[in-house]
Amino acid sequence: MQAALRLARYSAPLRSATSVRCLATTANPSHVASASSASSSSSSSKASIIPLSNVEAQWEKMSSEEKSTAHEQLEEIMKKDWKQLSLDEKKAAYYVAFGPHGPRAPVSKPGDGLKIFAGTAALIGVTGIIYYVIRVFSPAPPRTINKEWQEASNQRALEQKMNPITGIASEGYAGKGFVQK
Repeated sequence: MQAALRLARYSAPLRSATSVRCLATTANPSHVASASSASSSSSSSKASIIPLSNVEAQWEKMSSEEKSTAHEQLEEIMKKDWKQLSLDEKKAAYYVAFGPHGPRAPVSKPGDGLKIFAGTAALIGVTGIIYYVIRVFSPAPPRTINKEWQEASNQRALEQKMNPITGIASEGYAGKGFVQK
């Protein structure tokens, strides 16, 4: 049974003693605490102090680890009294919190407005050309659209007493009837 389980399990590479993961219900909680403190001390030694002067210019060139380190530094700095912070620290805190990066990065680049305008004007021009071509090659309008035909339709409706309650054959009717133009 154990041999079958051993074959079915994923064989992960061995980890070092400092990065051992345990369940929260482990029998030896001191082992978990020592492993986590060892890993946190190694991560804090890896994290170098990022200079906060001119963060705006450096932000795009920073790796994601450096960005998170700078963010953590600024979180610690922002816990202090804001009157004691230097101008560079205030600028860096504002830029990291509200700067034009990540989801607040501008969607369009400078000069894109002209391209959008030119594209829209070109599309409107193309639709105008298509409309003109369709109008040129379309057949003549039907003969029933002219004004004489519509007036004759009104006379015919009166002769047949069409719609005698509210329509053209009713008493006191003042509408145009079938005349459209």
